[in-house]
Amino acid sequence: MSWQEELRNGIKTAEQLAPILGWTAEETAEHARVLERFPMLITPYYLSLVDPTNPEDPIGRMCIPSLTELDAGGSFDTSGEADNTRLEGMQHKYAQTVLLLSTNQCAMYCRHCFRKRLVGLSDEELNKRVDEVAAYVKNHREVTNVLISGGDALLNPNHILERYLRELSGVEHLDFIRFGSRVPVTLPERIYGDAELLDLFAEYAKKKAICVVTQFNHPRELTEAACKAVQVMIRRGVLVRNQTVLLRGVNDSGETLGALLSGLTRMGAVPYYIFQCRPVTGVHSRFQVPLNEGIRIIDDAKSRQNGFGKAVRYAMSHPLGKIEVFCQMPDGETVFKFHQSKYPENNARVFTAKLTPTDTWLDEDLQGM
Repeated sequence: MSWQEELRNGIKTAEQLAPILGWTAEETAEHARVLERFPMLITPYYLSLVDPTNPEDPIGRMCIPSLTELDAGGSFDTSGEADNTRLEGMQHKYAQTVLLLSTNQCAMYCRHCFRKRLVGLSDEELNKRVDEVAAYVKNHREVTNVLISGGDALLNPNHILERYLRELSGVEHLDFIRFGSRVPVTLPERIYGDAELLDLFAEYAKKKAICVVTQFNHPRELTEAACKAVQVMIRRGVLVRNQTVLLRGVNDSGETLGALLSGLTRMGAVPYYIFQCRPVTGVHSRFQVPLNEGIRIIDDAKSRQNGFGKAVRYAMSHPLGKIEVFCQMPDGETVFKFHQSKYPENNARVFTAKLTPTDTWLDEDLQGM
């Protein structure tokens, strides 16, 4: 099956999932209610990784809807994206980085997605004028990289990707161009099965450093097909980096997370962040791990690494900046450090907080810290 057929044959309704998972008519109706609010799309490839006999299968948790998605609480904008929007579909939160929302489409709609307000739904926040973005970047010499995100950046047609590459690769003060994509995980043939896309990467990687930032969250996602997708990009001169999200029931043990980091390093998708799952509406009650528990899990995982995996950072994308979750002190205080900040006065600032065993996030204003 080609990747285009994979997308066309993606699972989109509770009725399609019901016979695979053995849902009753009542369970099917309940899950259909979830999908009225948050759409579903699972590629046949990714569904083949799910153990349908295990209701708590870690792969299934990431793609199969849960009734907890209708729980109250949380936020649809946990890192202040609306406040950082400078042009339609373009955010500029950190001086060096411009972020583009290039599409609201994904090959798979992850149930832990922090842009549940957008994916598969609204196109109101998307960038539709590449020339305006290019002009903005040219006029802001402090910008040294552009992150093309979404949705999934590699779900854009090749001619759109080529337009971004053509416009941005000519900006002298850019060090690199990044694409945020989970396609290597959820639809790897989109990469290794598309010679035109690979030719684009090879052509523009000679002009400007290109990086694909992906998101593998569990060792079972490191399949032969996924490895092939990563390695064909590397052979075309593309850097591949991985950002994992710490997820309850998916990778919340040192053994599982350690195996993932080792596998990523071996495959060439170098891990560099493990992100705290955000308190997103429809996500927080199912996937968030308390911060101090997360520290212990990640320290355990890093202790199992032999090189690149030891350099990974545990961080949260907070409205005030990217905050590294550092360690818990003997007195019970937890140490944090601004790894990147929206405001210069917070650059590299270290602070502590007394967390409860259930705390999963920091207050927006960090009062008293």
